[in-house]
Amino acid sequence: MTQRSILITGCSTGIGRHCALRLHEMGWLVFATARRPQDLEALRSAGLTAVYLDYTDQQSISACVEAVLNHTGGKLDALFNNGAYGQPGAVEDLPTDILRAQFEANFFGWHELTRQIIPVMRAQGHGRIVQCSSVLGIIPLAFRGAYVASKYALEGLTDTLRLELHGSNINVSLIEPGPVTSDFRKTARKKFLKHINTEHSFFQDRYQNRLSKMESYKPDRFELPPEAVLNKLIKALDAKQAKARYPVTFPTHLMAFLKRILPVTPLDSLLRKSGD
Repeated sequence: MTQRSILITGCSTGIGRHCALRLHEMGWLVFATARRPQDLEALRSAGLTAVYLDYTDQQSISACVEAVLNHTGGKLDALFNNGAYGQPGAVEDLPTDILRAQFEANFFGWHELTRQIIPVMRAQGHGRIVQCSSVLGIIPLAFRGAYVASKYALEGLTDTLRLELHGSNINVSLIEPGPVTSDFRKTARKKFLKHINTEHSFFQDRYQNRLSKMESYKPDRFELPPEAVLNKLIKALDAKQAKARYPVTFPTHLMAFLKRILPVTPLDSLLRKSGD
């Protein structure tokens, strides 16, 4: 059999790194992206084909695609858009340029990379596009507005893309994790301290409470290892007809169910408590 190829973004840590390493072990030709030189070197040392990618830089995206296609002779079987970060803070405290930055990394960069890969998949007659969304692409939580907005946008764009690619033999899927072991919270805390003016916020006291929780880095009650995401990614890649959505972790299943059955007012009450 011809070795299948996949481009995975955000492979410096967490979900991306784990999925890249495990798929490599399973025989895939894995192109793993990162930004920092030390992360790229670590990926190469692990046997992966590491490629520099900065989602916020269109030239970087184009150079990444060119490097991958030069390596494969112009083909690519799968794309897993995964690299993202969360910018905490109340909506009223979010500087607009910081919200734009969240979308550049979590949404616009994904869109540009996907746009450049689709013609490749159309030309070869097949492909799999998998987007790593979140439980926060299904329901909102207070003080996560920037991340929630980027994931809601991703869900809508991906659903539209799935409709438009019908009949092309290009499958499009969303993976929707809840809490998964990674450096996500550590990065979020840094972004919060850097960009949110807590001293002049109406939510100053609540921010202090949230910061204390973020500093603990204790595992979430329902947290699962990245292997849980890998299992759903494999299904999205191998299924004859991939599903539109693959929820991961109990909170994602629960919140999707509650959103279907609960009126807005009781659901809001539950989400307010969950966000504290």
